Amino acid sequence: MVSFRAKLASGLGQRGISIATGLADVPYAAVLVIGGTRDLPGLRRLKKRGVRIVQRLDGMNWIHRKRRTGLRHYLRSEYGNIILSLIRSRLVDHIVYQSIFSRQWWERVYGLTRIPCQVVYNGVDLDQYSPIGQARIPEDRIRILLVEGSIGGGYEWGLETGIQLAERLVFAHSHKVEVMVVGKVSASLQQRWKDHPSVQLQFTGQVPAERVPELDRSAHLLYAADINAACPNSVIEAMACGLPVVAYDTGALPELVSDGAGSLAPYGGNPWKLDPPDIDALAEGADTVIRYQSAFRSAARKRAENVFSLDQMVAGYLDALNL
Repeated sequence: MVSFRAKLASGLGQRGISIATGLADVPYAAVLVIGGTRDLPGLRRLKKRGVRIVQRLDGMNWIHRKRRTGLRHYLRSEYGNIILSLIRSRLVDHIVYQSIFSRQWWERVYGLTRIPCQVVYNGVDLDQYSPIGQARIPEDRIRILLVEGSIGGGYEWGLETGIQLAERLVFAHSHKVEVMVVGKVSASLQQRWKDHPSVQLQFTGQVPAERVPELDRSAHLLYAADINAACPNSVIEAMACGLPVVAYDTGALPELVSDGAGSLAPYGGNPWKLDPPDIDALAEGADTVIRYQSAFRSAARKRAENVFSLDQMVAGYLDALNL
Protein backbone atom coordinates (compact mmCIF):
# COMPACT_ATOMS: atom_id res chain seq x y z
CA MET A 1 0.00 0.00 0.00
CA VAL A 2 1.38 3.38 -1.01
CA SER A 3 1.37 5.89 1.82
CA PHE A 4 -0.85 8.96 1.69
CA ARG A 5 2.22 11.20 1.78
CA ALA A 6 3.73 9.51 -1.25
CA LYS A 7 0.46 9.73 -3.19
CA LEU A 8 -0.01 13.41 -2.37
CA ALA A 9 3.62 14.24 -3.16
CA SER A 10 3.28 12.53 -6.54
CA GLY A 11 0.07 14.41 -7.33
CA LEU A 12 1.54 17.76 -6.28
CA GLY A 13 4.72 17.08 -8.24
CA GLN A 14 2.67 16.54 -11.40
CA ARG A 15 1.32 20.05 -10.86
CA GLY A 16 4.76 21.55 -10.38
CA ILE A 17 4.38 21.98 -6.62
CA SER A 18 7.31 20.90 -4.47
CA ILE A 19 7.05 19.76 -0.86
CA ALA A 20 9.23 20.38 2.17
CA THR A 21 10.54 17.53 4.30
CA GLY A 22 10.04 19.26 7.66
CA LEU A 23 9.32 22.55 9.37
CA ALA A 24 12.97 23.58 9.05
CA ASP A 25 12.92 23.09 5.26
CA VAL A 26 11.89 26.65 4.41
CA PRO A 27 10.40 28.41 2.57
CA TYR A 28 6.91 27.02 2.16
CA ALA A 29 3.46 28.48 1.59
CA ALA A 30 1.48 26.23 3.91
CA VAL A 31 1.89 23.28 6.27
CA LEU A 32 -0.07 20.03 6.21
CA VAL A 33 0.07 18.10 9.47
CA ILE A 34 -0.68 14.45 8.68
CA GLY A 35 -2.33 13.44 11.93
CA GLY A 36 -0.06 14.87 14.60
CA THR A 37 3.46 15.93 15.43
CA ARG A 38 5.50 16.33 18.60
CA ASP A 39 6.87 19.65 17.37
CA LEU A 40 4.12 21.72 18.94
CA PRO A 41 6.48 24.69 19.58
CA GLY A 42 7.30 24.73 15.86
CA LEU A 43 3.60 24.85 14.96
CA ARG A 44 3.04 27.66 17.46
CA ARG A 45 5.81 29.72 15.88
CA LEU A 46 4.32 29.19 12.42
CA LYS A 47 0.87 30.17 13.65
CA LYS A 48 2.25 33.44 15.04
CA ARG A 49 3.92 34.11 11.68
CA GLY A 50 0.62 33.58 9.89
CA VAL A 51 1.62 30.46 7.96
CA ARG A 52 -1.47 28.45 7.05
CA ILE A 53 -1.63 25.15 8.96
CA VAL A 54 -3.95 22.34 7.85
CA GLN A 55 -4.45 19.12 9.81
CA ARG A 56 -5.47 15.84 8.19
CA LEU A 57 -7.42 13.66 10.59
CA ASP A 58 -8.15 9.95 10.41
CA GLY A 59 -9.98 8.30 13.29
CA MET A 60 -8.60 8.04 16.79
CA ASN A 61 -7.20 5.30 19.00
CA TRP A 62 -9.92 3.34 20.79
CA ILE A 63 -9.31 -0.42 20.65
CA HIS A 64 -6.89 -0.17 23.59
CA ARG A 65 -9.81 0.79 25.82
CA LYS A 66 -11.73 -2.35 24.89
CA ARG A 67 -9.01 -5.00 24.72
CA ARG A 68 -5.86 -5.63 26.68
CA THR A 69 -2.98 -4.44 24.53
CA GLY A 70 -0.35 -3.79 27.22
CA LEU A 71 0.40 -0.73 29.31
CA ARG A 72 2.90 0.71 26.85
CA HIS A 73 0.46 0.49 23.94
CA TYR A 74 -2.32 1.96 26.10
CA LEU A 75 -0.26 4.98 27.15
CA ARG A 76 1.02 5.56 23.62
CA SER A 77 -2.54 5.45 22.26
CA GLU A 78 -3.86 7.89 24.85
CA TYR A 79 -0.93 10.25 24.28
CA GLY A 80 -1.57 10.15 20.54
CA ASN A 81 -5.21 11.14 21.00
CA ILE A 82 -4.24 14.05 23.25
CA ILE A 83 -1.69 15.38 20.76
CA LEU A 84 -4.13 15.12 17.86
CA SER A 85 -6.87 16.85 19.83
CA LEU A 86 -4.57 19.65 21.00
CA ILE A 87 -3.42 20.41 17.46
CA ARG A 88 -7.00 20.25 16.20
CA SER A 89 -8.39 22.67 18.76
CA ARG A 90 -5.57 25.21 19.12
CA LEU A 91 -3.01 25.24 16.35
CA VAL A 92 -4.59 24.81 12.91
CA ASP A 93 -6.44 27.03 10.48
CA HIS A 94 -8.27 24.26 8.66
CA ILE A 95 -9.08 20.58 9.16
CA VAL A 96 -9.40 17.88 6.52
CA TYR A 97 -11.30 14.82 7.71
CA GLN A 98 -10.92 11.61 5.73
CA SER A 99 -14.66 10.88 5.88
CA ILE A 100 -17.94 12.19 7.22
CA PHE A 101 -17.72 9.44 9.83
CA SER A 102 -14.31 10.72 10.94
CA ARG A 103 -15.60 14.29 11.32
CA GLN A 104 -18.64 13.20 13.30
CA TRP A 105 -16.49 11.00 15.54
CA TRP A 106 -14.09 13.82 16.44
CA GLU A 107 -16.94 16.24 17.02
CA ARG A 108 -18.78 13.76 19.23
CA VAL A 109 -15.75 12.99 21.41
CA TYR A 110 -13.90 16.33 21.50
CA GLY A 111 -16.64 18.75 20.52
CA LEU A 112 -17.20 21.16 17.67
CA THR A 113 -14.56 23.72 16.72
CA ARG A 114 -14.86 27.09 15.01
CA ILE A 115 -12.13 26.01 12.62
CA PRO A 116 -13.28 25.54 9.01
CA CYS A 117 -13.21 21.94 7.83
CA GLN A 118 -13.95 19.73 4.88
CA VAL A 119 -14.04 16.05 3.98
CA VAL A 120 -11.55 14.73 1.41
CA TYR A 121 -11.58 11.01 0.74
CA ASN A 122 -8.34 9.17 0.11
CA GLY A 123 -7.53 8.65 -3.54
CA VAL A 124 -5.59 6.21 -5.68
CA ASP A 125 -3.78 6.19 -9.01
CA LEU A 126 -6.43 4.57 -11.19
CA ASP A 127 -3.84 3.56 -13.80
CA GLN A 128 -1.69 1.69 -11.29
CA TYR A 129 -4.65 0.24 -9.38
CA SER A 130 -6.67 -1.20 -12.22
CA PRO A 131 -8.51 -4.41 -13.16
CA ILE A 132 -6.13 -4.67 -16.12
CA GLY A 133 -2.85 -6.40 -15.40
CA GLN A 134 -1.16 -9.58 -14.32
CA ALA A 135 -3.18 -11.76 -11.96
CA ARG A 136 -4.71 -15.21 -11.71
CA ILE A 137 -7.92 -15.80 -9.80
CA PRO A 138 -8.03 -19.34 -8.37
CA GLU A 139 -10.57 -21.56 -10.12
CA ASP A 140 -10.62 -24.34 -7.54
CA ARG A 141 -11.36 -22.20 -4.46
CA ILE A 142 -12.64 -18.83 -3.32
CA ARG A 143 -9.91 -16.43 -2.26
CA ILE A 144 -10.73 -13.90 0.46
CA LEU A 145 -8.13 -11.16 0.69
CA LEU A 146 -7.45 -9.37 3.98
CA VAL A 147 -5.07 -6.42 3.68
CA GLU A 148 -3.82 -4.56 6.75
CA GLY A 149 -0.54 -2.85 7.51
CA SER A 150 -0.28 -4.74 10.78
CA ILE A 151 -2.62 -7.09 12.59
CA GLY A 152 -1.85 -6.57 16.25
CA GLY A 153 -2.42 -4.19 19.13
CA GLY A 154 -5.98 -5.44 19.61
CA TYR A 155 -6.76 -5.73 15.90
CA GLU A 156 -6.28 -9.51 15.90
CA TRP A 157 -10.07 -9.50 16.17
CA GLY A 158 -10.26 -8.66 12.45
CA LEU A 159 -8.36 -11.80 11.48
CA GLU A 160 -10.55 -13.89 13.76
CA THR A 161 -13.76 -12.64 12.14
CA GLY A 162 -12.26 -13.13 8.68
CA ILE A 163 -11.61 -16.78 9.50
CA GLN A 164 -15.12 -17.14 10.91
CA LEU A 165 -16.46 -15.71 7.65
CA ALA A 166 -14.48 -18.30 5.71
CA GLU A 167 -15.80 -21.09 7.93
CA ARG A 168 -19.40 -20.03 7.27
CA LEU A 169 -18.75 -19.97 3.53
CA VAL A 170 -17.40 -23.51 3.78
CA PHE A 171 -20.10 -25.07 5.95
CA ALA A 172 -23.19 -23.00 5.11
CA HIS A 173 -22.52 -22.20 1.45
CA SER A 174 -20.38 -25.15 0.32
CA HIS A 175 -17.42 -23.13 -0.92
CA LYS A 176 -13.80 -24.16 -0.75
CA VAL A 177 -12.09 -21.11 0.76
CA GLU A 178 -8.61 -19.66 1.09
CA VAL A 179 -7.88 -16.59 3.23
CA MET A 180 -4.85 -14.62 2.05
CA VAL A 181 -3.59 -12.26 4.75
CA VAL A 182 -1.39 -9.38 3.59
CA GLY A 183 0.39 -7.44 6.31
CA LYS A 184 2.45 -7.93 9.42
CA VAL A 185 1.17 -10.83 11.54
CA SER A 186 3.03 -12.17 14.56
CA ALA A 187 4.55 -15.63 14.41
CA SER A 188 2.41 -16.74 17.35
CA LEU A 189 -0.79 -15.67 15.59
CA GLN A 190 0.23 -17.45 12.40
CA GLN A 191 1.05 -20.59 14.39
CA ARG A 192 -2.37 -20.48 16.03
CA TRP A 193 -4.17 -20.71 12.68
CA LYS A 194 -1.60 -22.70 10.71
CA ASP A 195 -3.41 -26.03 10.75
CA HIS A 196 -7.00 -24.93 10.33
CA PRO A 197 -9.03 -28.04 9.41
CA SER A 198 -11.39 -26.45 6.86
CA VAL A 199 -9.90 -23.16 5.68
CA GLN A 200 -6.60 -22.69 3.87
CA LEU A 201 -4.64 -19.71 5.21
CA GLN A 202 -1.80 -17.96 3.45
CA PHE A 203 0.25 -15.28 5.22
CA THR A 204 2.25 -13.18 2.78
CA GLY A 205 3.67 -10.74 5.33
CA GLN A 206 4.20 -7.15 4.30
CA VAL A 207 4.57 -6.77 0.55
CA PRO A 208 5.93 -3.98 -1.69
CA ALA A 209 3.29 -1.49 -2.79
CA GLU A 210 3.66 -2.48 -6.43
CA ARG A 211 2.46 -6.01 -5.63
CA VAL A 212 -0.85 -4.93 -4.11
CA PRO A 213 -2.76 -4.41 -7.38
CA GLU A 214 -1.82 -7.91 -8.54
CA LEU A 215 -2.99 -9.39 -5.24
CA ASP A 216 -6.24 -7.41 -5.41
CA ARG A 217 -6.90 -8.72 -8.91
CA SER A 218 -6.21 -12.31 -7.81
CA ALA A 219 -8.99 -12.51 -5.20
CA HIS A 220 -12.78 -12.88 -5.27
CA LEU A 221 -13.42 -10.34 -2.51
CA LEU A 222 -11.69 -8.14 0.00
CA TYR A 223 -12.76 -8.54 3.61
CA ALA A 224 -12.32 -5.13 5.26
CA ALA A 225 -11.62 -6.28 8.79
CA ASP A 226 -11.11 -2.96 10.59
CA ILE A 227 -14.17 -1.99 12.64
CA ASN A 228 -15.10 1.72 12.66
CA ALA A 229 -12.41 2.56 10.11
CA ALA A 230 -12.22 6.21 9.02
CA CYS A 231 -11.17 5.69 5.37
CA PRO A 232 -9.15 2.51 4.77
CA ASN A 233 -6.82 2.69 1.78
CA SER A 234 -7.10 -1.07 1.26
CA VAL A 235 -10.81 -0.67 0.46
CA ILE A 236 -10.25 2.08 -2.09
CA GLU A 237 -7.35 0.25 -3.72
CA ALA A 238 -9.40 -2.94 -3.97
CA MET A 239 -12.34 -1.21 -5.64
CA ALA A 240 -10.00 0.50 -8.10
CA CYS A 241 -8.74 -2.97 -9.09
CA GLY A 242 -12.30 -4.18 -9.54
CA LEU A 243 -12.28 -6.22 -6.34
CA PRO A 244 -15.62 -6.16 -4.46
CA VAL A 245 -15.54 -5.38 -0.74
CA VAL A 246 -17.33 -7.33 1.97
CA ALA A 247 -17.50 -5.88 5.47
CA TYR A 248 -19.75 -4.74 8.28
CA ASP A 249 -21.60 -1.46 7.94
CA THR A 250 -19.46 0.36 10.50
CA GLY A 251 -17.27 3.45 10.32
CA ALA A 252 -16.95 5.12 6.95
CA LEU A 253 -17.64 1.97 4.94
CA PRO A 254 -21.26 2.92 4.12
CA GLU A 255 -19.86 6.12 2.57
CA LEU A 256 -17.22 4.28 0.58
CA VAL A 257 -18.70 0.95 -0.52
CA SER A 258 -21.91 1.80 -2.35
CA ASP A 259 -23.43 1.59 -5.82
CA GLY A 260 -22.99 -2.19 -5.93
CA ALA A 261 -19.26 -2.15 -5.16
CA GLY A 262 -19.62 -4.86 -2.52
CA SER A 263 -21.77 -6.02 0.36
CA LEU A 264 -22.04 -4.48 3.83
CA ALA A 265 -23.73 -6.54 6.52
CA PRO A 266 -25.43 -5.18 9.64
CA TYR A 267 -23.04 -5.65 12.53
CA GLY A 268 -25.70 -7.16 14.78
CA GLY A 269 -24.55 -5.54 18.03
CA ASN A 270 -22.59 -2.56 19.30
CA PRO A 271 -19.31 -2.36 17.35
CA TRP A 272 -17.89 0.19 19.82
CA LYS A 273 -18.15 -2.45 22.53
CA LEU A 274 -16.84 -5.16 20.17
CA ASP A 275 -19.99 -7.21 20.68
CA PRO A 276 -19.96 -10.52 18.79
CA PRO A 277 -20.87 -9.69 15.18
CA ASP A 278 -23.43 -11.35 12.92
CA ILE A 279 -21.19 -13.70 10.95
CA ASP A 280 -24.13 -15.31 9.16
CA ALA A 281 -25.22 -11.97 7.66
CA LEU A 282 -21.65 -11.28 6.59
CA ALA A 283 -21.40 -14.69 4.91
CA GLU A 284 -24.73 -14.22 3.11
CA GLY A 285 -23.43 -11.01 1.57
CA ALA A 286 -20.12 -12.62 0.67
CA ASP A 287 -21.90 -15.53 -1.01
CA THR A 288 -23.90 -13.08 -3.14
CA VAL A 289 -20.70 -11.30 -4.18
CA ILE A 290 -19.13 -14.65 -5.09
CA ARG A 291 -22.11 -15.73 -7.19
CA TYR A 292 -22.35 -12.44 -9.10
CA GLN A 293 -18.67 -11.65 -9.51
CA SER A 294 -18.84 -9.90 -12.86
CA ALA A 295 -21.45 -7.33 -11.81
CA PHE A 296 -19.79 -6.58 -8.49
CA ARG A 297 -16.33 -6.26 -10.02
CA SER A 298 -17.57 -3.84 -12.64
CA ALA A 299 -19.43 -1.76 -10.04
CA ALA A 300 -16.39 -1.64 -7.74
CA ARG A 301 -14.20 -0.19 -10.48
CA LYS A 302 -16.86 2.32 -11.48
CA ARG A 303 -17.25 3.47 -7.87
CA ALA A 304 -13.50 4.11 -7.63
CA GLU A 305 -13.46 6.01 -10.92
CA ASN A 306 -16.34 8.23 -9.81
CA VAL A 307 -15.12 9.12 -6.31
CA PHE A 308 -11.59 8.00 -5.45
CA SER A 309 -9.22 9.22 -8.14
CA LEU A 310 -5.87 10.66 -7.09
CA ASP A 311 -6.74 13.87 -8.96
CA GLN A 312 -9.85 14.39 -6.84
CA MET A 313 -7.89 13.86 -3.63
CA VAL A 314 -5.09 16.22 -4.61
CA ALA A 315 -7.58 18.89 -5.68
CA GLY A 316 -9.23 18.66 -2.27
CA TYR A 317 -5.94 19.22 -0.44
CA LEU A 318 -4.94 22.07 -2.74
CA ASP A 319 -8.22 23.71 -1.85
CA ALA A 320 -7.65 23.17 1.87
CA LEU A 321 -4.11 24.57 1.66
CA ASN A 322 -5.25 27.56 -0.43
CA LEU A 323 -2.72 26.69 -3.14
